[in-house]
Amino acid sequence: MRYFNTAGPVVAADHYGIPPLQRLDLAEVLALIRQKKYFVLHAPRQSGKTSALLALRDLLNGGAEGAFRSVYCNVEGAGALAAREQLIRRRETHLDQLADKLQEERVRRVVEPLLSGGGGRARAHDLEYVRDLGLVASDPPVRVANPIYAEVVPRELTWITQEELTEEAAWYVDAAGGLQVNALMTKFQQFFREHSEHWRQRFQYQEAWPQLLLQAFLQRIVNGGGRIDREYGLGRGRTDLLLEWPRGGADGGAARYVVECKVRRGDLQRTIAEGVAQTAGYLDRCGAQAGHLVIFDRDEGRSWDEKMFHDQRQAPGGVRIDIWGM
Repeated sequence: MRYFNTAGPVVAADHYGIPPLQRLDLAEVLALIRQKKYFVLHAPRQSGKTSALLALRDLLNGGAEGAFRSVYCNVEGAGALAAREQLIRRRETHLDQLADKLQEERVRRVVEPLLSGGGGRARAHDLEYVRDLGLVASDPPVRVANPIYAEVVPRELTWITQEELTEEAAWYVDAAGGLQVNALMTKFQQFFREHSEHWRQRFQYQEAWPQLLLQAFLQRIVNGGGRIDREYGLGRGRTDLLLEWPRGGADGGAARYVVECKVRRGDLQRTIAEGVAQTAGYLDRCGAQAGHLVIFDRDEGRSWDEKMFHDQRQAPGGVRIDIWGM
């Protein structure tokens, strides 16, 4: 007996549903395949994307459309990093459409607390809308839907900023090809002091603008040869960044550096202690060789001299953590 399926692919023999291939412009899709071109299915959650792809696979393997051998493979969990980076840098059409949606206020109200790590509850209608866009996961807790969107969201929100910054990767690369992260962080600290008021006015996402400005600054440099992984979410109280930069030499591999961002809330020493513990945990999990804790002080009653500092602590195992106040 067939029934309505609301989770996972629809199987025609078991479930009620619209014939999946009728939801595609099948003639156009087949023409693209014969021309050895690719196509993208972009639609809201639970609207039949996977079912359509599986039906297309079966059609191609059936032989009626030519001599094809089609395989379905979900690579999201494996983290297709190179493909993800190519999609973002080429600014594919569906990702550009996503960027436009990020400017909508009802989308901002849901996404901004994720980026800032703050708390708060989204309006039900806003959350439902953003879930229908496929931007956040369909089940609790509220989080970005997939690793590609988790990377795309901050990159799109800071893309213009990256383009307008004048920093160059070569300024922070030593003779051996290594990234001088301390020099990079020193430069950002001074840059933030001198230019933060100017840049703050240009960000729509006001609760997350310091984290976004830092990410734009780092992304501008890392585009010269490395990459950044990001972890952020509702109620985390921080944003974790993992910088990877090629070591060079015969052994290859990449040097890894943790950068954690926190906003000072209340006592500075308590914020530092909490941040150092969180950074140390992320260092251990990532196997990074150095850590940096950035503390943004958004109290307009304190002077820049009070906000600016550089300190060092040691994580368990002897890994150094540099602390940058600004």
